[in-house]
Amino acid sequence: MNNIYLDYAATTPVDPEVADKIKPFFDYKIDDFGNPSSLHYFGQRAKGILDFAREKLASTITANYREMIFTSSATEANNLILRGILKSFFKKQKGCGKIPKFIISSIEHPSVLETVKTLENDGAVEVTYLPVNLAGIVDLSVLEKELDNRTLLVSVMWVNNETGAIQPIGKISSILEIFKKENSGKLSAPYPLFHTDAVQAFNLFDLNILKSGVDLMTLSSHKIYGPKGAGASYIKGGAATVNFIDPIITGGGQEYDLRSGTENVPAVVGFAYAAEKSHNSHKKEFKRLGKLSKSFFDGLKKGIPDIELNGSWESKAPHITNIYFPRHENLRIALDLIGISASAGSACAQRYEKPSHVLGQMGLGIDRIKQSIRFSFGRFISEKDIDEACRRIIISLNK
Repeated sequence: MNNIYLDYAATTPVDPEVADKIKPFFDYKIDDFGNPSSLHYFGQRAKGILDFAREKLASTITANYREMIFTSSATEANNLILRGILKSFFKKQKGCGKIPKFIISSIEHPSVLETVKTLENDGAVEVTYLPVNLAGIVDLSVLEKELDNRTLLVSVMWVNNETGAIQPIGKISSILEIFKKENSGKLSAPYPLFHTDAVQAFNLFDLNILKSGVDLMTLSSHKIYGPKGAGASYIKGGAATVNFIDPIITGGGQEYDLRSGTENVPAVVGFAYAAEKSHNSHKKEFKRLGKLSKSFFDGLKKGIPDIELNGSWESKAPHITNIYFPRHENLRIALDLIGISASAGSACAQRYEKPSHVLGQMGLGIDRIKQSIRFSFGRFISEKDIDEACRRIIISLNK
């Protein structure tokens, strides 16, 4: 029995074309193994490759290459933004007695949610958690009410990693723009800043920063068929000009003094090529995965009529489908036994078997949460795989 991988939101396999771009960096006979910080031939060659990858990645979101900061992961990129903004603020506002404020959605990835909670527990920041409706969409009226002259940052993910709920990034940007204009004399520039964790959107959505209006964005390589070990922070204006983020990893001053540490050149190159390929095919893939997702749900419903979607078809990304299976718990284990790989939520939370905080924030009860599973689809899934997965699941759960 072959295994069917339906957990693309956790990680994606490396695309073969991307893997081919990376292989030469592990051949010592090719002169691409240098440290980008070295001033000799090998170092400068590596530096040129790094900058080319930076420019390629930046172009996929219409950013300037100097606005892209490479990190080891999206988790680190989120930490750089959240902690770096706060660190910079306190350095500039010493002794002001002003407790700054973050406004974030209540359904963020743990790398945002847990980081913010830590900062909150340390007394460094006051936090407002935006509620969501049954479809998993943030309440914009609460955002408008909570914005004030202490707000440093609004952080709302573009696509939720557990339900696929698409957040109204454009509307949030407009709300912040209006707020800044109406309160221009009361605010410290450039606050409030707008950050979005776009990890689950990068593969399928147009993340044009000129249209979205975001100031900060988090991206990840291994969610778009690139290698693990590479993430990025987009910082509007570029590291050479901004004064609202301080580094949280110091040392050699790499990445425009915002992220010290020798850059992972092979992973970054793979990241850039994966981003380019995903960007060029995202519209076609968006439609294809939408059809696969609906076909999967409809196929299951024929054999298990009482299943329900968690969220809304009208406001979710096509590659993530979260399904409630009444009267069935321990679904992840049951599915694994029949060769179906899926998850109950964020991969980061799975090892601790925590109930989904996302489904909880949507108002779903603990029993429904325990009886729900996330399926996520990707580039190497076919209609044949979908049909076979439905067949196995229906047989297994109807025993």
